[in-house]
Amino acid sequence: MRSILLQTAGLLAATALSAAEPVFRAGAATSNVTPPLGSSINGGFQDGKATSIHDELHARCLALDDGTTRLVFVVVDSCVIGRGIFDAAKKLVHEATGLPVENLMMSATHSHSCGTAQAVGQSEPDPMYQRFLARRIADGVRRALNNLAPAKLGHGGASVPGQVFNRRWKLKPGTIPPTPLGVTTDQVRTNPGVRNPNLVEPAGPTDPEVAFLSVQTADGRPLALLANYSLHYVGGVGPGHISADYFGVFSERIGELLGAGNAEPPFVGLMSNGTSGDINNIDFRGGQEKQPPYGRIQIVADEVAQAVATAVKKVEHRADVPLAAAQKEVELGLRLPTPDEVIAARAVMQQSKLSPRMETMEQVYARETVLLADFPKTVSAPLQVFKIGSLRVSAIPAEVFVEIGLDLKKRHAPTFTVSLANAYHGYLPTPEQHALGGYETWRARSSCLEVHASTKIVAGLEELFERLR
Repeated sequence: MRSILLQTAGLLAATALSAAEPVFRAGAATSNVTPPLGSSINGGFQDGKATSIHDELHARCLALDDGTTRLVFVVVDSCVIGRGIFDAAKKLVHEATGLPVENLMMSATHSHSCGTAQAVGQSEPDPMYQRFLARRIADGVRRALNNLAPAKLGHGGASVPGQVFNRRWKLKPGTIPPTPLGVTTDQVRTNPGVRNPNLVEPAGPTDPEVAFLSVQTADGRPLALLANYSLHYVGGVGPGHISADYFGVFSERIGELLGAGNAEPPFVGLMSNGTSGDINNIDFRGGQEKQPPYGRIQIVADEVAQAVATAVKKVEHRADVPLAAAQKEVELGLRLPTPDEVIAARAVMQQSKLSPRMETMEQVYARETVLLADFPKTVSAPLQVFKIGSLRVSAIPAEVFVEIGLDLKKRHAPTFTVSLANAYHGYLPTPEQHALGGYETWRARSSCLEVHASTKIVAGLEELFERLR
């Protein structure tokens, strides 16, 4: 009898222990963030106005919970989003759920056909839309948290080399024109023109990997997939069209290819922007056929989705996935104009016959010089790393050059980097690329970080990788 009682007690204890073990859960949701017609559209030096909604914009949210820690990814269909909007959304989530703000990784896709959330070029944001955007992002996160249910997760990668091209080119001597700031020492030209007879070679590499996180329900149904590809955007939309670009098409197409169906809650696809500061979808050697509006978007989204869907089949999905997050601030200097440069810039601005709008590139950059005169000498940039099992995902608040992402992958595999995350501080070239010049280095609000900013950022990320080791 004593033996039976001991066995029974042991069985009960084992059952209680098993019941107390944490269950990995995941939840996903979307939140519509489409701006009204008439809104400014980011992406060009001249302001554009939305005249048509081709496809709705969304904040796409994925929540993960290992029973102890919760992490949330948010990818927003927007060209750029400033820190104030992201911080406001995070505050709303924290106040409603208690989730630590450092456990929220929010990023913009950088589509050039979205509503304006932050001033870039001559586009000005609508404060009402900014408040709306923060609220809708927060709502999406809360909905994803409400959908948390037992799940399993896997991660992997696919290679799609044919859709990424370095857009910075070395040209034949003497063929690079002066910059709008009057500089004549550039050694590369950004977007030099298709079949330009002066092309010599690209100034940097590309990253063909499409890294991904695949999430399934406990019984194996596709629940969500977050992908990351180092492609600036595709473009080729209709005039005045609001569109999520290939990021939105991929998010729908990957669900179809995985056979997600019409289950409730719906499958959510997400495509974050990798390290694409010097990468776009234009083959400057001339190997692409001309496409109608949205034609290239469809081609790119389908090829990337097909590659990912094939790779997902080879990935093991597990329910024992520990989670953690680490975040820190790094102080970066800004390249600001001198008083004499500001005086000269004001004189150039006065030449515009459409003032306060600027007509020429020289006038646009003169305006940027004047605006930068009021900027602080330094800025605090948030850096972040998520641990998801053996995977590490880092976040940088800039348009990161591909060399930086490749270097992090080489030293911390498996890993990928989300750009334009948690804030926006413009382009992030390496010091070596800074020395070559080119559009991404021309001083403006979208390119004013100190030359060695990338070195400081990578050093900060190394601290976070070590903290999560």
